[in-house]
Amino acid sequence: MSALADLLREWLPEQRWFGGKGRTLSTVELDSFPLDGDPQIELYRARIGYADGGFETYLVPLTRRDWYDGGLARALVGEMDDPPRFVYDAMRDRHVTRVWIDLFAEGRDRDGLRFVVEPEVALPLDTPGDIISTEQSNSSLIFGETAILKLFRRLESGRNPDVEIHDALREQKNPHVAPLLGFVSLTDGDEESTVAMLQTFLPAASDGWSLATASVRDLYAEGDLHPEEVGGDFAGESYRLGEATAAVHVDLAAVLPTATMQPAELGGVVAGMNARLDAALDVVPDLHPHADGLRSRFAELAELAEPIPVQRVHGDFHLGQVLRTYLGWTILDFEGEPARPLADRRALDSPLRDIAGMLRSFEYAAKRLLVEGHSDPQLDYRAKEWAARNRTAFCDGYAHASGSDPQAQPVLLHAFEAEKAVYEAVYEARNRPHWLPIPLASLARLAAA
Repeated sequence: MSALADLLREWLPEQRWFGGKGRTLSTVELDSFPLDGDPQIELYRARIGYADGGFETYLVPLTRRDWYDGGLARALVGEMDDPPRFVYDAMRDRHVTRVWIDLFAEGRDRDGLRFVVEPEVALPLDTPGDIISTEQSNSSLIFGETAILKLFRRLESGRNPDVEIHDALREQKNPHVAPLLGFVSLTDGDEESTVAMLQTFLPAASDGWSLATASVRDLYAEGDLHPEEVGGDFAGESYRLGEATAAVHVDLAAVLPTATMQPAELGGVVAGMNARLDAALDVVPDLHPHADGLRSRFAELAELAEPIPVQRVHGDFHLGQVLRTYLGWTILDFEGEPARPLADRRALDSPLRDIAGMLRSFEYAAKRLLVEGHSDPQLDYRAKEWAARNRTAFCDGYAHASGSDPQAQPVLLHAFEAEKAVYEAVYEARNRPHWLPIPLASLARLAAA
């Protein structure tokens, strides 16, 4: 298997979902789990060792053929001397993607790989899966208009929060969550991990980011009008999204553990926020003028006297994680930030963490076009108006549905928002430097609050 390991050593760093970009791969160790035999389809568990220390494990389904298929040029991983010679990414090989549904229907349970279907589920048999090309940390296949399979590319010990939360919410029949259809697990000794999940697909849906940024474009086209005067005003949708978010939080608290964080525990939270800020300062020098103000925002947390309710939350909430259908808003991807350890993503947290994430997303939607070269003082003013209007509408909708107004807890909300903006500043500095002004402007505002 050394030839295939060498091939993957070159191919893996080029994939969008690979989290070790910029690091030197020292070892690639492979285990294989056969999925089908004609053509040869196998799921590989690739344990990656890095030259700077540490390991990560990835899931790589591959197809191998004796012949070169020109129609699969984009899926080609490479060529080996040993037959079958040509190796393809099986998630992009449309001739074989139906194998996932076949294995669900079979209830395959072999070599530690187990396919589980939820009760009373109708599977889209004889339907090939089409890859979603825009994803980053995972890979998904759409089967017709009924199901979507998400392969969790990075394998970690324990049940993935996305499966855990959707499974728990199944009995609640929450209208803002797409039902879970099934999942795939991998057991190795006493260790069980989640490989993939099968979920109801929403074909006639638009993502929140696209809808929000379209509203901003409408506003820019009418530069002398206020957001509420433009036909594409988004505030009504933001309000309904706040209601949907509250409904999901309420159901999460009903079916999964809850607790309270005591004031004495907040010192550790503040220390963690300051540590992440210190690390960010090494990457983003432009943060230094705001550092003292941000530390003051964090320090205010330690002065809170009342316990803070904590529960399971989304963990990576933004406009790209929600879909608008004719029935309303649907919330997706409950796995949290993929770069964080699984234990952290499953930990209890304040629902205001999700609120802060969505508030940050409204800021991004408002200012994205400005950093792409369309900035002028009037548009900048309109962008701030749009962000403020939609942030308020979202919080108002949340308060109406939950009975708890996020804006009535400014210390906690501002601290979470500042922490998220620090994370964004590091991400933008490393990946999209021309977007860095978006989090920096928010951090300046939060530091001076």
